[in-house]
Amino acid sequence: MVRGASGCDETMTDDLTPEEAAQRDAVLGANAAFYEAFERCDFDGVCDAWEHSSRVVCTHPGWPTLRGWAALATAWIRLVSNQQRLQFILTNEVAIVAGDAAWVSCDENILDGDGSSTVAALNVFVRADDGWKMVAHHGSVVHASLA
Repeated sequence: MVRGASGCDETMTDDLTPEEAAQRDAVLGANAAFYEAFERCDFDGVCDAWEHSSRVVCTHPGWPTLRGWAALATAWIRLVSNQQRLQFILTNEVAIVAGDAAWVSCDENILDGDGSSTVAALNVFVRADDGWKMVAHHGSVVHASLA
């Protein structure tokens, strides 16, 4: 996983306290760990990134919305088992922390054996005892003429 240019502008980062900046960086780290595990087809790593509860939700481009950990785990097994190698280059990555919730918006620039595509993604995290855990992921394909 490669992190490209950040979409944060100075007004979003100048007024952060050191603690707020550390929390934002922790969320960005959790986001990066998710994409790194996805790239490695590492089911355990993907599972570690997610909260295991009935409130999780995931919408992959072209898929129906998946709700609850059982549905997500089943889908992730299928995704990482096919061994399709993907590389994610994240750009326009912006993280916002609001108490015990956080979200990261980014563009997933995806490279695979057949070419490339861009997906606009929103990942929602909650603070847990063992770090930030994803509770929602939504991805929408960006039309090639707009990427």
